[in-house]
Amino acid sequence: MTTPSPRSSPRGPRTPAQVLRSLVPSVYGPSLLEFVGLAALMPVIPLLARDLGFSVPQAAALSTIFGLTSFLGPIPAGRVISRLGARLALVITGGLLVASNLAAFLLIGPALGGDGGDLAHRLTLIGLLLVMAISTQVWQLGRQAYLGTALPPMMRARGMTLFGGVIRLGEVIGPLLGALVMTLGSMAGVFLLFAVTAAAGTLMIAVFLPPGEARGVPRPRRRDRVARSAARRRLDRAVLGRMAAVGLGIAPVMMARVNRPVIVPLLGDALGLDPVWISIVFGVSAALEILLVLPAGSLMDRFGRAAVAVPCALLMGAGFLLLAVLGTLLAGQGTGAALVALVVPTLLIGLGNGMGSGIVMTLGVDVSPVHGRTGYLAWWNTMLGAGRLAAPLVVTAITLVAPVAIAGAATGGLCVAGGLWLARVLPRVTPSGGTRGRSGR
Repeated sequence: MTTPSPRSSPRGPRTPAQVLRSLVPSVYGPSLLEFVGLAALMPVIPLLARDLGFSVPQAAALSTIFGLTSFLGPIPAGRVISRLGARLALVITGGLLVASNLAAFLLIGPALGGDGGDLAHRLTLIGLLLVMAISTQVWQLGRQAYLGTALPPMMRARGMTLFGGVIRLGEVIGPLLGALVMTLGSMAGVFLLFAVTAAAGTLMIAVFLPPGEARGVPRPRRRDRVARSAARRRLDRAVLGRMAAVGLGIAPVMMARVNRPVIVPLLGDALGLDPVWISIVFGVSAALEILLVLPAGSLMDRFGRAAVAVPCALLMGAGFLLLAVLGTLLAGQGTGAALVALVVPTLLIGLGNGMGSGIVMTLGVDVSPVHGRTGYLAWWNTMLGAGRLAAPLVVTAITLVAPVAIAGAATGGLCVAGGLWLARVLPRVTPSGGTRGRSGR
């Protein structure tokens, strides 16, 4: 006997609040636990690498493992989920997350704090990070696809936005817990922290994710795959065209999100600010973003995606442009002027980013057909993964020949252009709000 989903059960929750609460143990709780562990680990990777004997460029390059898998991983992850079913795929990859973090704690931990690790330790770190990155891709895609099915179309944006808010909350809690663990033990303790949070999240998925929503789609026979109908090919082309049109506008937002933790600290350093002040600016901006999570979802469901996506892109663009202008005009004017140059634009960027909580995942579900949604979402995530991967390369290329403020201006200009494009495209291809929208796609 299968457990009915919140969307399909006649006895299930009917109000939006009840639907969202029903998804806490199966989606939102495990997601928070995973991102707490991941956010604790990410800032420590370069430090771990340096302690093991990696050079500075090599240590910085290790973080690109997660960026590469965000580009190369979604389509294979989608095939795994379609073959095994969401729950089994999530449980297996959750087990891999736990095992890889425990292995890292046991194998790499003893080499830290001494004379540095040998080649075997460095290769072990690369291999384990690769396993973690691949497993994380399956987790992210599996939960996005499940939410696309479990959430009624009229409240899809609120559910996806809450998912984005959970991610942001994890990104705030994770580094704080990571700092506490390192204070009480060593840097290797973050692996143990990630193992514990991943184990708890995997257990919640195994217990609470409804089997009725977790069954995989039967794999078609080779003969059927070869003889795909002309109608299916036309559908694929239409979906890809819709994804490309929407992705062209939302990709600059993704690039801005990736570039912000690079551009803002570098500009703050160029202005002469202490790292503590820069961290405080980030913390205040993160708090503002979390406060906007639920209002943003309600706005999208009521007034359509453009009501949030367009202001998100334009505000982030304006923030980056202002960051470039103030960072240039107020340079060398003292600490007070430097704080103004950093705080005001960063809060504007945070306001835009907070409004866009969950917008990328919501749009991905909007432009994906119901049947075979996991595979189509894999295409969508691959497209955006390309932008996520290209973003730091753009900053690197600009800073080779110009100040970091110019990289901020370029990022802002792309966001403004993206916002104007979304204002033109989104009303035609996404739900208009206030109704069930185009749930039959």
